[in-house]
Amino acid sequence: MKIGVLCSCVRLEEKLIFQALEKRRVDFERIDVRRAAFNLNGGHRGDYDVILMRCLSHSHALYAAKILDERGVRTVNSHKVIATCGDKVLTTLALLEHGVPTPLTAIAFGPEPALAAIEEMGYPVVLKPPIGSWGRLMAKLNDRQAAEALLEHKQALGGPDDSVFYIQDYIEKPGRDIRALVVGDETAYAIYRNSSHWITNTARGGKASNLPITPEIDGLSRAAARAVGGGIVAVDILEAPDGHLLVSEVNHTPEFHGAFEATGMDIAGRMVEYILGELRGTKGSQWG
Repeated sequence: MKIGVLCSCVRLEEKLIFQALEKRRVDFERIDVRRAAFNLNGGHRGDYDVILMRCLSHSHALYAAKILDERGVRTVNSHKVIATCGDKVLTTLALLEHGVPTPLTAIAFGPEPALAAIEEMGYPVVLKPPIGSWGRLMAKLNDRQAAEALLEHKQALGGPDDSVFYIQDYIEKPGRDIRALVVGDETAYAIYRNSSHWITNTARGGKASNLPITPEIDGLSRAAARAVGGGIVAVDILEAPDGHLLVSEVNHTPEFHGAFEATGMDIAGRMVEYILGELRGTKGSQWG
């Protein structure tokens, strides 16, 4: 059995994954997506039983996973999961379809209907790019004046995603949010991401601390993972003022350096064991 790890930058997460594979004496190869080329008109599946997708770029992961799928190469995560999680609109629709609680959300395709949707939802709201990560280009709009200015600014930018206005109700968090990692159908860990800023991503300075997995967090995390197609995903959960938990986003290429430090768990090992277990279950059939 041979595993490929498709990535660009080798961060702490990828180093830990490589170590976990080496520890289990698994034959693997790092594939730099920036140096890869795919012949769309043909080609064989290669020597890999599965490829773990660790691309930083959503577009790279999305297209590569689709091409590999067409070649008969299994990917973790799959093209379907990457397509759903990489687009906040598709993620929200999947969560709602499966009855997973999520903040009130509206989509508009012009500044005037966007402003109307914001006014109807009530301030404050959060404006997010439909595709993006690490809390980048998110804005909290506290009043009509701020909304009008930002909507006008986005329209002037004129990019393909700047005419898609993803508007979400602002949830007054208690200085933190929750991130849970689901591996297969198991919640591997949960952490708080604490910050004095309303954006609590660790990439923006949020500090991780261990959080015991409650039955509510476990059930909600696994339901969100199933809604987007399963695999290895990180689920971001918000605590509403009334105590209810809401899933805001699901990430298909989770970073876990903060969780590794906070929990001391062999997270990379859990991920590798899941992949090996899936392969053992399919050996002799489609992937044999």
